[in-house]
Amino acid sequence: MNNRNRLTTYILIGLALGVVVGYVANTTMDDAKGFADTLALVTTMFLRLIKMIIAPLVFSTLVVGIAKMGDAKEVGRIGVKALGWFVIASVISLSLGLILVNLFRPGDAMFLAGMAPPVDAKTDIVTTGLTLKEFITHLIPASIVDGMAKNEILQIVVFSVFFGTAAAAVGARATPLIDAVDGIAHIMLKVTGYVMNFAPIAVFAAVAGIVAKSGLGVLSTYGIFMAEFYLGIILLWIVLILIGMAFLGPRVLRLVSELKEPTILAFSTASSEAAFPKTLEGLERFGVKNRLAAFVLPIGYSFNLDGSMMYCTFAAVFIAQAYGIELPLSTQIMMMLVLMLTSKGMAGVPRASLVVIAATLAQFNIPEAGLLLLLGIDHFLDMARSATNVIGNGIATAVVAKWEGDLEKPVPHKDVATSPLR
Repeated sequence: MNNRNRLTTYILIGLALGVVVGYVANTTMDDAKGFADTLALVTTMFLRLIKMIIAPLVFSTLVVGIAKMGDAKEVGRIGVKALGWFVIASVISLSLGLILVNLFRPGDAMFLAGMAPPVDAKTDIVTTGLTLKEFITHLIPASIVDGMAKNEILQIVVFSVFFGTAAAAVGARATPLIDAVDGIAHIMLKVTGYVMNFAPIAVFAAVAGIVAKSGLGVLSTYGIFMAEFYLGIILLWIVLILIGMAFLGPRVLRLVSELKEPTILAFSTASSEAAFPKTLEGLERFGVKNRLAAFVLPIGYSFNLDGSMMYCTFAAVFIAQAYGIELPLSTQIMMMLVLMLTSKGMAGVPRASLVVIAATLAQFNIPEAGLLLLLGIDHFLDMARSATNVIGNGIATAVVAKWEGDLEKPVPHKDVATSPLR
């Protein structure tokens, strides 16, 4: 068993043990919440270690990749292709969420049972409306140091594109600097390997903590809703894989296999961001040149969170149904278009979707208090949508590589932490 398969096995073991230990703690301990809070420190430590990697990894790999492209037209062409795919995937994800929530109507049972919270109940979720000024402010960094400190991936991408393009234009005089940044990229990939050794422990702590705090009873209470959402996630996976197969052929199944480890990691920690480094490695093993993957994948983390977008439409209409509010088709389509914008730049971290949903509810006069229906199970829903984000971005990057003629033969046993950036 190679190291990659061994880590995947340990993560699955940690996941299973977390459920068992969490259930025992929930049913036998007087202070299960305190136990969960203690375990949360372990999860927090791991996620902070991941966040420590993200900024230097994205910057270094993206700058080296663009500098080695050496052509601003190539960068622009790849960017346009990537954004085109992201728009199509976004429409599919949002539309599927709308179709399924109208087909299943999970909120009707909540309405009939009178389970909807009072409209004036507080959710403690801070919402902001999306304006052009706020979007531009979020897109362009006032300081790259500030953008890196806050792990604003989109801002890091913008700066890195300018920096890498300028380095390519300077030519030979920039070579020593690019070589140094290349060295940083290799170091950060090696650091990624060290950090990932803690993943099974973090997965155990995350799952044990949430089960200890909420218990398995919350799953039975919302069982039908969760089953319908997970069915929607499975259908979205099938759609994305079939579309990917249209461009990649049967090889798309190999891609899904290569992304198994980051997908399980994202599912277990409910964080797409936690899986970013391993997703980058999986794409390179699949045959995507690092310079292209390092460019497309970070953009996807801001513009192509397929699982999160499907959840946004599914959850927003579910809350309306729970309050007995019938939304005409025209309103639902308008909601979908609003979510197309508000979901861009959504962080790949837990609970970010709730902020976007809360902002959308306010625009359509749907009680924000309805979010309280989801808070208890949001972690379990976030696990599914985070895993989907990994698959969606992996397929998107591989397809763009195929379009560019940059998709090589798989390198199944290659140590990408020590391989040259291509």
